[in-house]
Amino acid sequence: MRDELQTLLAHLRFEGMTAALDAELERAEREAIPPLELVYRLLRAEAASQRQKSLAYRLGQARLPWDWTLESFPFDAQPSINRGQIKALAGLDFLRRASNIVLTGKTGTGKTGLAIGILRAACLNGYRGRFYDAQDLLDELYASLADRSTRRLLSYLSRLDVLLIDEMGYLNLKPEQTNIFFKLMEERYRRHATIISTNLDYEEWHNFLGSKALVDALLSRLRHQCHTVRIDGPSLREPQG
Repeated sequence: MRDELQTLLAHLRFEGMTAALDAELERAEREAIPPLELVYRLLRAEAASQRQKSLAYRLGQARLPWDWTLESFPFDAQPSINRGQIKALAGLDFLRRASNIVLTGKTGTGKTGLAIGILRAACLNGYRGRFYDAQDLLDELYASLADRSTRRLLSYLSRLDVLLIDEMGYLNLKPEQTNIFFKLMEERYRRHATIISTNLDYEEWHNFLGSKALVDALLSRLRHQCHTVRIDGPSLREPQG
């Protein structure tokens, strides 16, 4: 009967129950555990297995380039960062409110590290997200125009719980890229949260996105419900010693 149970569970792809079956059956026999409790323990093992698989899938889909966390961030080396503000953002209420986060500061000050840490926290708590280098995202949006996959790509990006766009700065953009980026942000507006890291102040966005009217409309949406984190400290990439 035990072999048949193993075969049936494997067929149903109940990996957690399959892995726990032998140990739980032996424990039930040894401790005279009631059948109802045995079923509960096996189901709990399966639920834990499915949660782990779901987490691994979300982290894989997020395409995080580094295994950085907020716990590993060197706050002591960057005193200009308000730890309380970051801790509050890590509580993820901004996601539930569909608010945005914009991290501004010079190169190397920790913007990307904080952004990745917040995105990872979101994935750990059941949210779907994705990391994009800004130039890669805008190039992918532009390429979608050629094969007419723009609508499908925008639908995917606009449904993500959180979209992280890293290094918005002096990019090499075509007018079509500015237009489609505006469309993306318009579709995410008040629906889902976006995290952006940039080395530019808001008033400098016109320099690389072009059209003042379009940029004003974009920033109006972006900043409507937004937490701006300004980092004025030293570069964390300076040689040590």
